[in-house]
Amino acid sequence: MRRTAELAGEPGLRAAYAAHGGELYRFALRSLSDGMLAEEAVQETFLRAWRAAERFDPQLGSLRTWLFAIARNVIIDLSRARSVRPEVSSEVVDRPGEDPIDKAMQSWLVEEALGRISGDHRKAIVETYFRGRPYGEVAEEMGVPEGTLRSRVFYGLKSLKLALEEMGWSG
Repeated sequence: MRRTAELAGEPGLRAAYAAHGGELYRFALRSLSDGMLAEEAVQETFLRAWRAAERFDPQLGSLRTWLFAIARNVIIDLSRARSVRPEVSSEVVDRPGEDPIDKAMQSWLVEEALGRISGDHRKAIVETYFRGRPYGEVAEEMGVPEGTLRSRVFYGLKSLKLALEEMGWSG
């Protein structure tokens, strides 16, 4: 695969990151209002740029413009993913004054419900939700397209919710 000189090899990628990474991070942070998600957006932007480097044509626009177009798409993807999955908050896990037995029971119920859904759905949810790993990384590890992984998370969460309801969950 031929890469353009601006993104060829590690030195080119490092130079592009040094030149545009901070600005892309600020753009992502303004759009997503989440520092960790903004970092993920920048990483994903450079990964996509590196993979598609042969499509970059400096006669059509600058590297900066091309990177911002990729970042915009990444931000849209991350926003859509965030809108279909509820936010996991430490408040849910560590509520002041919460009974440790209730907390243990909730953990047990979730673990039990995870055991009732398909293995592919379970792995997708555990890796992306509970371990907080990026979709692209998990999809590559599982050997499936990222869109397939996103579908597995979406339908897995529906299955998990149903399993929890069947077990009497009312949270």
